[in-house]
Amino acid sequence: MSHVTPELARAIHNAVDNRRDEICQLLIDLVSVPSVTFDEGAVQEVVERDYSRRGLEIDRWEATRAEIADYLVHVGEQDTYDNRPNLVATRRGSGGPNARSLMLHGHIDTVDNGDPALWTRNPMGEIADGRVYGRGAADMKGGIVTHIAALDALDAAGVTLAGNLLLASSVGEENGGLGALSTMLRGHRADAAIITEPTDLEVVIAQGGSLVFRITVTGKSAHGANRNQGVSAVEKFYPIFHDLLAWEAERNATLSHPLYDHFANKFPISVGLVQAGTWASTVPELLVAEGRLGFLPGETIEGMQAQAEARIAAVADGDDWLREHPPLVEWFGGQFGSCEISRDEPIAQTVAAAHRVVTGQDAAFKGITAGLDMRLLMNIGGIPTATYGAGNTDYVHCADEWIGIDDLLVAVETIAVAAVEWCGLAGTG
Repeated sequence: MSHVTPELARAIHNAVDNRRDEICQLLIDLVSVPSVTFDEGAVQEVVERDYSRRGLEIDRWEATRAEIADYLVHVGEQDTYDNRPNLVATRRGSGGPNARSLMLHGHIDTVDNGDPALWTRNPMGEIADGRVYGRGAADMKGGIVTHIAALDALDAAGVTLAGNLLLASSVGEENGGLGALSTMLRGHRADAAIITEPTDLEVVIAQGGSLVFRITVTGKSAHGANRNQGVSAVEKFYPIFHDLLAWEAERNATLSHPLYDHFANKFPISVGLVQAGTWASTVPELLVAEGRLGFLPGETIEGMQAQAEARIAAVADGDDWLREHPPLVEWFGGQFGSCEISRDEPIAQTVAAAHRVVTGQDAAFKGITAGLDMRLLMNIGGIPTATYGAGNTDYVHCADEWIGIDDLLVAVETIAVAAVEWCGLAGTG
């Protein structure tokens, strides 16, 4: 039986609606403090202050290299571990035989602002046209605010949950998920989790994987006027690049997944950086290319690495020079595994039902090609996890990032309703 009566739903709605300005100010407060990956300390002070004001039990700690040494493939080497605190705040429930705990998880780090000339709004936070603008407004300080504001709404509605509610603010997601991994390794667990990344108010139940690769191709230098005496590393890279794109096309044509078949490209392979040569009139003797390889839920990091290396080796074997000077393939940074839950998983159904209560609309279920902390909560922590939040990924990691205020309020209300449904109410057994 549902814990959320029409009367309670109205009370939660009114509590959220009455706090519209307060919720926007909470978000401005976070956006106004820069928190580019590796430098999250100052903004976590703000988050911790907000947790403390609400009387939550707070665990604050910093991840260490020793702690994550056995898991480096998932998050990669870090430039620093200092002044990068993670936070988990807990509101204890009343308990009971049917009480279930819920973790609301999000990351506090952002990408940098990029070229300031491209911004027409203040990257440190601005409210205009029914939106909050600024770096991290959607990805995902809006998600962190969703947790806090949902708790406020429950308090204002006089709700005491039966199960524990955990609010987690993690560092390092943009670089692989250091904070989420450390949260799992520290032992913070719940019966389910909701990550409030921007999903356009749809329920994400599957996350594709992604690998970051580096290919080094060796050539032979010569004066450009004597080009044929050298071997251009650029020309030797071209057939490798061409074959990677052919492999991408083959995979798209032959592999299928119901949550991904509508994507024009289910398996994007992108080469984002190419560096070669030292002088315009010299045949380049070295090329380094770095890129990203995507894959489906059900495929593994190790399996995809092996397949990629085999493709590159096959190209090299067909070229006299590359056969004798094989390309070097390296995997660096955080490698994002894939993950998936069924749409029938209780937490997915709980979020969808809450969305229906709040909006009157059925929630869409979807998979995404981007990497999230979702895979760490599921694959390392063993926590069934759904992802749902306000904001659209078309408007993040770019100038004039924004989140719609009305959508943010819907997300807050939905998460509050979902918490009641999942955790139960005090005194209901």
